[in-house]
Amino acid sequence: MVGLKPTDIPPTATIKFVGAGTAACIADLFTFPLDTAKVRLQIQGESVSEKSVRIVQYKGVYGTITTMVRTEGAASLYNGLVAGLQRQMSFASVRIGLYDSVKHFYCRQAENSGVWCRLLAGCTTGALAVTFAQPTDVVKVRFQAHVKVSDGNKRYNGTVDAYKTIAKEEGLKGLWKGTMPNITRNAIVNCAELVTYDLIKEAILNRHLMTDNLPCHFVAAFGAGFCATIVASPVDVVKTRYMNSTGGQYKNALDCAVTMLVKEGSPAFYKG
Repeated sequence: MVGLKPTDIPPTATIKFVGAGTAACIADLFTFPLDTAKVRLQIQGESVSEKSVRIVQYKGVYGTITTMVRTEGAASLYNGLVAGLQRQMSFASVRIGLYDSVKHFYCRQAENSGVWCRLLAGCTTGALAVTFAQPTDVVKVRFQAHVKVSDGNKRYNGTVDAYKTIAKEEGLKGLWKGTMPNITRNAIVNCAELVTYDLIKEAILNRHLMTDNLPCHFVAAFGAGFCATIVASPVDVVKTRYMNSTGGQYKNALDCAVTMLVKEGSPAFYKG
């Protein structure tokens, strides 16, 4: 490494893994209440036929957050945070940390990689990340979806108990429930997010609108996140509902999607 400045030395795979996971965890601490509100909105309406259950109606993100704080306390916004951080460390580390390496492997070069190569790399890292981190996602969603009642029973007594209970009652496959719709969702997210991020950043740099610094990365990430959310929302709603469903509620993810369409109409796919 003689003659190289410290900034010229490419980061190792370990640094990419740890950096991606840590960054995702920090972001999760700030955005987790929004994610919890999204989950509550996504599952709203699937239990309308159960007359014995008191159903809380949520209206919009702000309305959902204020209703949760009023009825369940502010801590409810962070239900499932431990599992969420576990998910970010395992999921983001693989999805983001491996992206460049996989892209270079497919493209056989570091520069001027085509769109299709990036799509393939994004889908590959997304599928690997989902398969690895699915149990943490299942537990996170179930904690977020659970409505706390002052005199009611807790769904699970902590994160570790959730893993044990799901494995005991539903088998190990219960921890990987919804893996395929989650892989589909993340393939879409990777294609729309990571690839769009690359393309937006390259367009900015090629037109000399910004230099390769934090503001440039922020603009590219904002645009990529917006595109990914719009495209992936329908699959995300199905994924959330299916992972949170009880045994026998849906035959599979496709049945969940059809049931939503029949009972609630197409707008249900954009809840949250």
